[in-house]
Amino acid sequence: MVPPQPLARGIDLSTDMTDAAPLPYPIEVAVIDKSPLVVRGLQSLFAEDGRFELVASASDGERLLDALDRFRLDIVLSGWIMPYCDGRTFLERLREHERPPRVIVYTGDPDPSVPREAMRLGAAGFCAKNEPPERLLQVLDSVARGSMVFPFMDVRGLDDDPLAELTPRERELLGQLALGLTNNEIAKALGVSPNTVKFHLRNLYEKLDVRNRAEAVALHFSAQQTSC
Repeated sequence: MVPPQPLARGIDLSTDMTDAAPLPYPIEVAVIDKSPLVVRGLQSLFAEDGRFELVASASDGERLLDALDRFRLDIVLSGWIMPYCDGRTFLERLREHERPPRVIVYTGDPDPSVPREAMRLGAAGFCAKNEPPERLLQVLDSVARGSMVFPFMDVRGLDDDPLAELTPRERELLGQLALGLTNNEIAKALGVSPNTVKFHLRNLYEKLDVRNRAEAVALHFSAQQTSC
């Protein structure tokens, strides 16, 4: 929720964890990055440090999502610009998992909006690739202890998007509603039963805080106009 009198300059969510309790090392980390050199460099960095262990790596988010059920992960260190399933899509789809690992976005993308978008989508931290390795290790340690670590930014309007909390499936369902489809037509389009559609619609209405499909569709179009 946006405060009535937001800070003009923003806030810094990084945390000094020097006095925190020790963690059960090693922390198990997966890396998503399109560059094999980056993955190899991180593996060497973790091995030298000793607190972190690289247990899985993938060139894009799609591959790691497929492997989530086979690994016990504490943290995912994810790139932002990747083929097939980029950092934004990975964070969106991760919401469908019951116990998702914490995610730190690690990117060389200079776009200043990336940390803000990563936070909005549920990431636990952000670290730019031009930061020294010691900074990345500090961010990993702080996130492992339960902190959120982001650069100094203005967070006004962070929750302006009323659809931000929807899963990709719920967004798809909302799009079908906006097309004026009936429950049976939606069920056929999505390959599910009408009862499943009704179940998802109840969840959708609850998340959007609306009473019916007309209000949901109105909110959908309102959000589209705001983002334009």
